Amino acid sequence: MHDPECIFCKIVEGEIPSTKVFENEHVYAFEDLNPMMPVHTLIVPRNHYRNIADGIPDDEMAHLMQAVGEVARLKGVAESGFRVVINTNDDACQTVHHVHVHVLGGAQMNDGNPSL
Repeated sequence: MHDPECIFCKIVEGEIPSTKVFENEHVYAFEDLNPMMPVHTLIVPRNHYRNIADGIPDDEMAHLMQAVGEVARLKGVAESGFRVVINTNDDACQTVHHVHVHVLGGAQMNDGNPSL
């Protein structure tokens, strides 16, 4: 599944350049263009789903979540700590409607709500 209008689908397909952090046959992880922390990596499934409530098959969700640990290790924040955020729809500030996971870290965080 691919949405020809979706910017993240275009990134996954290589139509738009990105700074790749990790990829496998299920997910693609790349650096956020407007990082909120020293480490701010996005992980997207290769298949297009609008958001986390869009009926993502369990095995695809598992691959998405398994990539979080790999990205945290690659970015050097697995031991020091990191935050995982998934925004869903407009009220939660989801700006690209292709489900994606934010992996944030690399500095001390406050306990407030991130505005990602």
